[in-house]
Amino acid sequence: MNFFLKIKLFLSLVMLVSCTAQVWSQPSNTDLEIKTLISRLDTNSLKPIISNQKNLASWAQELLDFYKKRNTIKHPINIQKDGEVISEKDQKYANDALKHIFVGQPAYPSHFCGEDINWNSRPVPDNEWVWQLNRMYFWNAMGKVYKATGDERYAKEWCAQLVDWTKKNPRDQAHAYAWRSIEAGIRGHNWTSLFFRFIQSENFTQEVLIALLNSCYEHAEYLMTTYSSGSNWALMEAEGLAFIAFTFPEFKNSEKWKKEAIRRLSIEINNQVNSDGHQKELAMGYHLGSINWFYRTYELASLNDAENAFPESYQNTIALMCEVPMKICLPDGTNAQFGDSWAGIPGQHSDRFMKWYELFKRDDFLFMATDGEKGEKPEKTAFALEESGIYSLRSGWDKNATCMVLKCGPDGGFHCQPDNGTFTLYAGGRTLMPDAGCYIYHGDPKERNWFRQTSVHQTLTLNGANIKYAPRLLKWKPGNDLDILAVENASYDNLTHHRMVFFVDKTYFVIVDEAIGKAVGDVDIHFQLAPGDAVFNAKDFSVHSQYAEGWNVLVQSIKQKGLELSEEEGKVSFEYTKQEARPAFRYRLKKTKENQITRFVTVVAPYQKEIPDIKFKVISGGKKAEETFQVQVQVNGEKRVLNCNF
Repeated sequence: MNFFLKIKLFLSLVMLVSCTAQVWSQPSNTDLEIKTLISRLDTNSLKPIISNQKNLASWAQELLDFYKKRNTIKHPINIQKDGEVISEKDQKYANDALKHIFVGQPAYPSHFCGEDINWNSRPVPDNEWVWQLNRMYFWNAMGKVYKATGDERYAKEWCAQLVDWTKKNPRDQAHAYAWRSIEAGIRGHNWTSLFFRFIQSENFTQEVLIALLNSCYEHAEYLMTTYSSGSNWALMEAEGLAFIAFTFPEFKNSEKWKKEAIRRLSIEINNQVNSDGHQKELAMGYHLGSINWFYRTYELASLNDAENAFPESYQNTIALMCEVPMKICLPDGTNAQFGDSWAGIPGQHSDRFMKWYELFKRDDFLFMATDGEKGEKPEKTAFALEESGIYSLRSGWDKNATCMVLKCGPDGGFHCQPDNGTFTLYAGGRTLMPDAGCYIYHGDPKERNWFRQTSVHQTLTLNGANIKYAPRLLKWKPGNDLDILAVENASYDNLTHHRMVFFVDKTYFVIVDEAIGKAVGDVDIHFQLAPGDAVFNAKDFSVHSQYAEGWNVLVQSIKQKGLELSEEEGKVSFEYTKQEARPAFRYRLKKTKENQITRFVTVVAPYQKEIPDIKFKVISGGKKAEETFQVQVQVNGEKRVLNCNF
């Protein structure tokens, strides 16, 4: 062999041996992960339990044994007395997850994310899908089904997916889809429940424990750096931080995390909850979510003898928040769809009220939880949430009661809509005039804006433009046979909307609208009915729904010079990404002079069987905007004179 060739071969062999030695001498990824975890734990407190720190594999096994036996930490999951109810949806989500078919935003179909899971899957253009994919609500379903059945398929697959996610999703810009602070907070809360659900599984190995603990540490440290004060995000951030801190006190920084989470929640319950108990975004879904976010950490702290870390007022504020759905939800338990809210299903709050009854021992909560079979019904039938600007007028507490919920409140931010003066009407077991809802968040900005615009709500506009938030309560006078509510909103720079509502004999409503100010143009009041047929009568300026069975509603405005009645495009959304057509219309008066009085008087009358016979007229006053005037209303022969004094 050529001498130079021999030398070259020898040097190549030396390099190969050297490189091989380097590979052999490098610790495995698991070793690095264990060492990282050791640096994050308070190993001094663990020394009596875990003795061998030289052999990393043995150390990890002892740590796993410790967590499988540990029973000193109380968590809402591990103190449950009764077995959880597994819904069909839970079962489907869990079974689909075994095949990597995952649910993101649940309004869209579940999606196969690959044998090698792509956690950045985007089957639809709506970012809500990928964001919610990385909240892994399907993992919660897997945990429930596993706990109920003991079927190791769910545990094995969850363990594999947990490790897979932690490896594929480091916290960097490339993985921002998974690391918004809201997702991190939700995971921080949910993963602690999953830890307790799966820890006893034979598939919960050292690798799973190390991946989970290291990721929980990274979640907590990240959540310490982000604080979305004033937003519901702040509550989810704090909750995730708290649940990690309480569940894993073995981390060096757990006490610091715990104190910071409680500090934030104690601040936010004052910042985000109005004096009347409503969460400031004025959307029922976020209000109910906020109750959970505030309460769950308090409950966790109480279970672990740390409730005194919260101020004394904290629990009282939660109780006040729990009153809100009792006061302003509709008689069947559904919601007025103000802002980013959906009506939901009848009776949806029963379980919540039972939990609140057990917490606060209030008989009115028990009444709501049991559909009136137990407890005591609320003393009032009319409620004013003055700071939030939401008011409810109802005839009683049975499911067929007549109820109007009206909104005239401050700007609640992203989840609120410019709709002051709008209302929802319910009677005879049916929502007859629902609010539009919101349809979608980020997936279709054009359609979101359509549902947000003022003119698709039951209120007043000038030239069809969106209004400003500038509310004021003028009068609140509930009574035995007459409830009176008067509000105003400085909707435009030179035009204020006055709206007075009379609930007459707990039966029908008279609504007086005034447009006051120097601005001129087309002044409209808009109304929308529930989906279904409607009859328009231009002669007497009336519109009524036309359901073959059950209750209907008649809307009729007093005749006056220049009044026009026209149909409008009507849509309503009861579920995310779903919408349907409905009757919609407007009454219009042209305001041509600065000092012109522009006033509408409208009867809104729910009825069963026969259409009400309505006659009404202004009988005195009202020549000037600030002047008291009287309206005589006759419904089916019964006369009432109403003093309209704003």
